[in-house]
Amino acid sequence: MDLGIEVILNLYSKKGLEALFEAALQNDDIRSDNAQRIYALKNSYIKTIEDVVSFLQGKQQTFARQIITESFLPKASRFEQLDDMDWAFGSMGMQDKAKHLATLYLEDLSDFIVECIDENFGFSRYAERLGQSANSFDQLHGYLQEETTYIDTITLKILEERLQLIQPALVCISVPFPGNLYSAFRCAQFIKSKYPNIKTSMGGGFPNTELRTVTDTRVFDFFDYITLDDGELPIELLVSNILNPAKENPDHNLFKRTFLIENKKVVYNNFTTRKDYKQSEVGTPDYSDLLLEKYISVIEIANPMHSLWSDGRWNKLTMAHGCYWGKCTFCDISLDYIKIYEPVAAKLLVDRMEHIIAQTGEKGFHFVDEAAPPALMRALAIEIIKRKLTVTWWTNIRFEKSFTQDLCLLLKASGCIAVSGGLEVASDRLLKLIDKGVTVAQVASVTRNFTEADIMVHSYLMYGYPTQTIQETVDSLEMVRQLFELGIIQSGFWHQFALTTHSPIGETPSNYGIIPEYKDISFANNDIDFRDETGIDHTKFSFGLKKSLFNYMHGIGFDLPLQEWFDLKIPQTTIHSDLIYDCLASETPTLPKPTSKIIWLGSKPVTSHFTKSKKGKTIEFSRMTFHNASESIEISVEIEKAKWLLEILEEISVMENTTLCNFAQLKTSYERCFDAFEVFWYSESISILRENGLLVL
Repeated sequence: MDLGIEVILNLYSKKGLEALFEAALQNDDIRSDNAQRIYALKNSYIKTIEDVVSFLQGKQQTFARQIITESFLPKASRFEQLDDMDWAFGSMGMQDKAKHLATLYLEDLSDFIVECIDENFGFSRYAERLGQSANSFDQLHGYLQEETTYIDTITLKILEERLQLIQPALVCISVPFPGNLYSAFRCAQFIKSKYPNIKTSMGGGFPNTELRTVTDTRVFDFFDYITLDDGELPIELLVSNILNPAKENPDHNLFKRTFLIENKKVVYNNFTTRKDYKQSEVGTPDYSDLLLEKYISVIEIANPMHSLWSDGRWNKLTMAHGCYWGKCTFCDISLDYIKIYEPVAAKLLVDRMEHIIAQTGEKGFHFVDEAAPPALMRALAIEIIKRKLTVTWWTNIRFEKSFTQDLCLLLKASGCIAVSGGLEVASDRLLKLIDKGVTVAQVASVTRNFTEADIMVHSYLMYGYPTQTIQETVDSLEMVRQLFELGIIQSGFWHQFALTTHSPIGETPSNYGIIPEYKDISFANNDIDFRDETGIDHTKFSFGLKKSLFNYMHGIGFDLPLQEWFDLKIPQTTIHSDLIYDCLASETPTLPKPTSKIIWLGSKPVTSHFTKSKKGKTIEFSRMTFHNASESIEISVEIEKAKWLLEILEEISVMENTTLCNFAQLKTSYERCFDAFEVFWYSESISILRENGLLVL
């Protein structure tokens, strides 16, 4: 079950708001002007809440026309940021504008809850500050000794109804982020106090990164077990030991990457000799029991990639376990979820996609890889096209040179709509220090290829990397400005460098010119405070970087000097204003490698014949007309070459064949019958086909 959506739907309902406003009045906490305004408009909120939620669930789409009218939704402080809705949403359409307004409406209610009901409430996260790098369990433990909050009461009531229905022996709680931590402990505490025979276990992203050295025994007053990394075998062994605790059980007291209490001490039990399941063996995600039709789609800010994350429901899959690159110095590459790379075969991936579509009715997929491997993306795309599946998908990548123009076109044809990748510091010196394996020029080329294939590009951007100078920060911004001005990146987000204990920098900080400030740790251990030997306070650049990026994403501000974005003095950029343009213009086409695969995405042409006379000689030609979704294209080829071309197009059609021809085989086949292949390959007819589905991969 997903307690998050169930609590939100309980809270954001007519009965939920009636009880909420009554509780706020009894607390006598309605003090600020904003809270007083929301309370004064309580009847408007109660009247509209269920229709707004229903709209965000994808129902009542005509309701968008009502939402966007000036006086329909009650408005509080969140709406003060709406200086120019047409500027932000003019090209995005009425539905997106309505979703954004409805999201602000819910955020206003969230602000009211925080002020008057529960200071730790968050619309998309709860008590997040209690979990972020909490080296000691003391603060969180203290909160858990207090009376349950209003939100806790709702959460635990929903949980208890499910516990009574299922009557489980084991409850496993996934904690992916700090914002899930408090509620996870509150649920485990409730289970321990009221259902002491039920065992509880925690897993997920937060313990995988933060709790790898936990020693505080009080944690295990709430959870019997904490498991790390891949969960299949650890949970199987928990079940085996809980359901059959006898010593005769061959799994008795043998666990996989599991913390538990023995003799009043925290121990790490990794004693089983059994191996983890291969990715081909873990099966297909099962979405049964989740309230799939009741999830809400929100648009918090006018960022195209952020809207992908929260707008619509995406089936989650991974193409590969771990990262095929696994070298970036800021990344947790020492941990299994990055370190152990294991791809899944494309056919099996598409089998899983078809299974999930049958179960959920949803055809959108987000592949949550650390960095999806280009070769596997190619194989996946070909398999999707062969099966004539209509799907929409996006993923995370590295901006590496494998993403040629043709590969991007193939990915688009299979349903890929967006990619996100790390440009990080946009400085070749720092990219080398990061061991990113890319250059700014390479990123520009790859993002251009994706953009020209009509695939949206989001770039993760970083500032404050160890040894980064103020000049490099300014120059990075200039690189980013040029990328957006050329239109080859459509979305981005700046974040400040954070030092994590499991990264190469965290393991050898002195190599990177930083001085860590270690603390005594008995609970969470991931982020490390540090001082940079440069002495630069990088936080002062945060507002200017984000302000400029917001404008660039909306296509404005490119002509402004970089100084305009900052309220502190910055140096002039040393980057030439046409650097990125010049990088792209200097690229030269090359003949395909002999091993390059040649495929045809288009349809079979309609042919007709005609003759041409030249110097008294009559030559017979074939006119080949190809129809695609948007237009018809026509080429003329000498009739014998046309016959050969028709046979080849059928042979290399991705829709018809399981094996692909390579460039060397194509060349050999042509030259058996005709003259030099290169002359034909660079002819106008082939150039037209190259622009319309004849791909070299």
